[in-house]
Amino acid sequence: MFFHTQELQFSATPEKPDAVYARKLQEVLGGQYGEISVAMQYMFQAWNMHVPGKYRDLVFGIGAEEFGHVEMLATMISQLLEKAPLGVAEAAVQDDPTVAAVVGGTDVQQAIVAGAGARPVDSNGNPWQGSYVTASGNLLADFTANANAEMQGRVQVARLYHMTDDPGVREMLAFLLARDTMHQNQWLRAIEELKADGLEQLPVPSNFPQGKEHTEVSYQYLNFSDGGQAGDGPWAHGPSLDGNGEHSYHDGPTTSAPMPPPTRPDARFYGTTDLPNAVEKVAGAAQDALNRE
Repeated sequence: MFFHTQELQFSATPEKPDAVYARKLQEVLGGQYGEISVAMQYMFQAWNMHVPGKYRDLVFGIGAEEFGHVEMLATMISQLLEKAPLGVAEAAVQDDPTVAAVVGGTDVQQAIVAGAGARPVDSNGNPWQGSYVTASGNLLADFTANANAEMQGRVQVARLYHMTDDPGVREMLAFLLARDTMHQNQWLRAIEELKADGLEQLPVPSNFPQGKEHTEVSYQYLNFSDGGQAGDGPWAHGPSLDGNGEHSYHDGPTTSAPMPPPTRPDARFYGTTDLPNAVEKVAGAAQDALNRE
């Protein structure tokens, strides 16, 4: 169950309204790597987890914190919009507030739809999507995705830090940057703990028998580019990170196969095939007569 405490994890107040910056903040709220995404990702991972104990407690705890970050950002966006003008002052666009808002870089739906508030969208107004969530049930795969999400999110917050000189906004961003620092370290440490506990290893999933894959190409670096320096890296020579093989370098593929013959779907899909049109019509009529649906 959930309880809501009506206080913020960290409080910061903007010095002045800024509707343009409020729109920019929407990216780290409702974008692909925003706070809504990580909050939902961590909670679904916890709900889908088959291992009780420290790992599930970790994911539940951080997921709950991220919901608090959603509230922090939504609150800041509302504060930035609280006394923001409805349009921009230039005479050339002042006659049309909508045009004025677009030219000024604001999000008109923050005003029209949300009444000067935040929305579950990114900085371009694209709705937040559940497809942003990774919750596979494999903890090594999920924790790696979590580390990536925190890295991408911290990159975006760092960029936003330099897009404002408002000390109150920067205070909040500085706090979020610090928490992202912890979360990156936390997920990378949890990955190492998973390995040390013998729960997961590379390659993911580690409990799929490698003998069932084509192991002759498992550790080959195949260079499909005319760049010549990729072969200098440790991924092209020496032992593999999982300890199960030796890397080798190859210019291009080491396997090839002829193209299969063209497919011929049911004539009633009405795709163009190598068969004459008249033959397709007869085939379709015959399939209808045989009630082959």
